[in-house]
Amino acid sequence: MKTIGLLGGMSWESTTLYYQLINQSIKRRLGGLHSARVALVSVDFQDVETLQHQNRWDEAGELLARAAVQVQAAGADGLLICTNTMHKVAPAVEAAIDIPLLHVVDATAAQARDRGHQRLGLLGTRFTMEQPFYRDRFTERYGIDMLVPDLAEREEVHRIIYEELCLGTISEASRARMLEIIDGLMAAGAEAIVEGCTEIGMLVGEQHTQAPLYDTTAVHAEAAVTWALAP
Repeated sequence: MKTIGLLGGMSWESTTLYYQLINQSIKRRLGGLHSARVALVSVDFQDVETLQHQNRWDEAGELLARAAVQVQAAGADGLLICTNTMHKVAPAVEAAIDIPLLHVVDATAAQARDRGHQRLGLLGTRFTMEQPFYRDRFTERYGIDMLVPDLAEREEVHRIIYEELCLGTISEASRARMLEIIDGLMAAGAEAIVEGCTEIGMLVGEQHTQAPLYDTTAVHAEAAVTWALAP
């Protein structure tokens, strides 16, 4: 079994889900007392959030690159960045390490392709929904079209993520609003919805909507286990 490297803390709530989902999958696949081999470095999300909202992405990349080197030094054989938004600086992270980066878009797009979905609605932070680093990887590498909500809805999703979910707050009113936005994306032609923020799955799950969902936290974690157990 390979050692899965986790670069977490963005937020710590979703990082706990990564650890839980990875170990649940290992237990399900191997049985007994098996658990995952994991190396985790957790950063201070306040520092990262400040850099994000000040548009200081080069500095954010340097911060995560340093943390990724720590994960590698702890014995990781491959690395997951446990947040969708910070895949914006994935090139800086990859350049700093000698182990593979298991990209969240690759894991999600592969599953969408296997299920025959070619047009996906995207929910995430404003950075993820509006900037090309995330959407373009789906389109250019996998031929999957991406739809995003309108500006007011993007602002509302962004607010819910940072002001509620990243603080561990689950609001029924916000769940209802998120479901309205999902319904709008499906009406606009989306075949399924990408929960492109690792916290959104805390708020909206398959039990809340008939729309097919890609919970990127769960998809990413499962892909990591498949990789770790491969010969």
